[in-house]
Amino acid sequence: MDTGSFPSYLRYVAIGDSQTEGIGDPDGAGGHRGWADRFAALLGAGTPALRYANLAIRGRRAAQIRSEQLAPAVALRPDLVSVMAGMNDIIRPRFDRAALLDDLHAMFDELTAIGARVITFTYPDIGGVAPFVRPLSPRVRELNAEMRRLARRYGLTLVDFEPVAATAHPLVWSADRLHLSPLGHDLVARAVADILTLPGADATWRDPLPPVRRGVAETVVAELTWTTQHMLPWIARRVRGRSSGTGVQPKRPDLLPAPICRTDEADTQAATQLFGPAHTL
Repeated sequence: MDTGSFPSYLRYVAIGDSQTEGIGDPDGAGGHRGWADRFAALLGAGTPALRYANLAIRGRRAAQIRSEQLAPAVALRPDLVSVMAGMNDIIRPRFDRAALLDDLHAMFDELTAIGARVITFTYPDIGGVAPFVRPLSPRVRELNAEMRRLARRYGLTLVDFEPVAATAHPLVWSADRLHLSPLGHDLVARAVADILTLPGADATWRDPLPPVRRGVAETVVAELTWTTQHMLPWIARRVRGRSSGTGVQPKRPDLLPAPICRTDEADTQAATQLFGPAHTL
């Protein structure tokens, strides 16, 4: 790979919801790592001067990301920004498509106006990840189509996950089927690195993953467990009008040196599930 063609970024800021905060990817110290931390580590390995901030908070919808995170992100004067927003809007019963698009337009307009390179995403079919929400699949496809149009309009860097089957693989998702697993966060980090042509990055994140085979009894137990442990508590929070992000503050509000690349026990366990003990991430 020609490393000389890769632009040097010095200030990377991530905004968004739980995926960007890193839920589903424990850091071993009681917090969360996540794809943005992992990507920042990859980026910082080649740019020691890189500084990285993560303003994302779990449960946030696009309007909240716009109102709470956009201005602080702009104030940090980033030259690289990632925006992952919209999924928390889609899964709500009262989905306002026009309002979501207005918020996305506003964020992309302001971020590109300061000269930052903006990374954004399409989403895998959540109906393939969690059958309970399969009726929402058309919303995901519509949002993805809009994201492609927005990418063209604003000159965004789009990571198009929808056509990549690996992004809906069961082991890419955590037990709640709403958040990425450590393997999933690793996949997203490698995808962003590939799209930005980081030195050493490649397109292996697109490769098919081995199938997960379950018998009927195992499938029934898995669905009942998911319903009682994850779906019903999620519905209860919605009924009470509470969010998982209530009272949560950004984990990394200031520009700090990038994390260091490392492989931990969660990565090893996820890789072993897929490929056996000889493989590590």
